[in-house]
Amino acid sequence: MNRKALLRALLLAGIVAPSLAQATDGYLAHAYGLKASSMGGAGVAVALEPFGGAVNPGAMTFLGNQWQAGVAWFSPERTASRSGSGPAGLDGSATSGSKNFFIPEIGANYLLRPDVAIGITVYGNGGMNTDYPGGQIPAQSACAQFNPKPGPYNLLCGNGGLGVDLTQLLVSPYVAWQFTRGHSVGVAPVLAYQSFEATGLQAFDNPGLSSNPGSVTNHDKDSGTGLGVRIGYMGRINEMFSIGAAWQSRIGMSAFGDYSGLFAEQGSFDIPENYTLGFAVQPSPQWLVAVDYMHVKYGSVKSIANPSSLIGYCFMGMRDNCLGAGDGAGFGWQDVDVWKIGVQYTLNDRWTFRAGYNHSDDPVRSADVTFNILAPGIVQDHYTLGASYRIDKDSEIFGTVWYADRNTVSGTSLLVGFGAPATTTETISMKEVSVGIGYSRRF
Repeated sequence: MNRKALLRALLLAGIVAPSLAQATDGYLAHAYGLKASSMGGAGVAVALEPFGGAVNPGAMTFLGNQWQAGVAWFSPERTASRSGSGPAGLDGSATSGSKNFFIPEIGANYLLRPDVAIGITVYGNGGMNTDYPGGQIPAQSACAQFNPKPGPYNLLCGNGGLGVDLTQLLVSPYVAWQFTRGHSVGVAPVLAYQSFEATGLQAFDNPGLSSNPGSVTNHDKDSGTGLGVRIGYMGRINEMFSIGAAWQSRIGMSAFGDYSGLFAEQGSFDIPENYTLGFAVQPSPQWLVAVDYMHVKYGSVKSIANPSSLIGYCFMGMRDNCLGAGDGAGFGWQDVDVWKIGVQYTLNDRWTFRAGYNHSDDPVRSADVTFNILAPGIVQDHYTLGASYRIDKDSEIFGTVWYADRNTVSGTSLLVGFGAPATTTETISMKEVSVGIGYSRRF
């Protein structure tokens, strides 16, 4: 019966997987699992739910047999504007239209024996998805100097709607081994699939700015696959104190051929390496406090990290800095440090309450605002709440709500030097809210 329940959970994972997408800490989710979401994402040193493949596979020998499924409504608000262009006529503003996403989650954990666990986690990343309407910039503007197609234009001087859509699906089976009492290690292969689409970038789709014009914008969704690994450790030092650590390798993804003239290294878009360290304190059976520190190495992936200003060198004849080239212009994202703090209070044998806070560095510098109109993954402060209700000894329902405060970044436009005066400034902003509900069952 246990194996049948596990197989049902794995089948459900395959059904919901294609629609997973989420973002808050850059374009990584602030948490994986709705309970961790309620605690600001803190979870590397606790075993609250079967999401070891996404958080810490080493923790899963402490969980027991359990499957979990849930869904969250996720609503980001992204806006962009330009001012100060004067007679160049480039001023305008737009709000991304997509604001409602429904994000399922699934995970399952099974103890082969008291010291060995296996399971699977299906999760997603995304958030570099925008769809701004076109027509903000009039035909009689500086856009006409480098886009031969007639206007009106969108905010990046292209035609029609402007936006990108990046989705990453990760399926991670895992095995964990408690090699000595209270200390466990785990390993989780990470099988990754991603898709990407860009629209409205016609102004950059030319030999003066791209190494491969014709492969920059307005193609159907392209896709790629890759393989990485997550390794984790959790140790229960005593009844009150535990520690945890997890590392995920950089995942080398197959290139987006249809967008080889946009992303550096001929369409490469790898998933960055990241690692997490944390601890948890349980001073009494009722109280649990968890703290995680996470570092995401966005700066190691050229298509994400290379400064957007490199496109100016391309325009001056340095072809290796053109869009799509080996050292081509990118989004200018830098590494981020993330702090996650969560508190859990067990009121009685039915009710448990959670709260948390998550703070991330802003990956976007002011010098790179122009390109990040496409991908304003800039929220920094997340406030989270949640609760669980135990239906019976095996079943539980739970919910979470979180809010990411609006963050704004402004900087001199990349269009300065392409017909815009030095006073031309762009501003991007983003805020998010989410509500989720889930169900778990022991088996």
